[in-house]
Amino acid sequence: MKRRGMLNSHIAKVLADLGHTDQIVIADAGLPVPNGVTKIDLALRPGTPSFIEVVTELLNEMVVEQVTLAEEVETNVEVDQELKHRLDKIPTKYLTHELFKERTKEAKVAIRTGETTPFANCILHAGVNF
Repeated sequence: MKRRGMLNSHIAKVLADLGHTDQIVIADAGLPVPNGVTKIDLALRPGTPSFIEVVTELLNEMVVEQVTLAEEVETNVEVDQELKHRLDKIPTKYLTHELFKERTKEAKVAIRTGETTPFANCILHAGVNF
């Protein structure tokens, strides 16, 4: 058993297999996952685990060169402020929610959280550590 880091074996495998520009969606409980995109469902009950908890862990585990968000996330003030704090130096791109959902089709995986607040979704674009 691992001592620290990502314990979820499915997520750990995805992280180990990531290449430059590969994408991971972190989704609230309601975001539809497109056909063909693998879903890792972490949702236990409404709010658990939270979107921010999962984003924080993924940011600790992977090199992220860009994040894509829906413009509408700004209406979810608490999540928006937490994201801005955690994504401080990571370039961020905003799309309409409809276009964001289209872009999720390009992801290697979608990680579903228990988050039940609106527009708590992001796409993490893998970078390289050299």
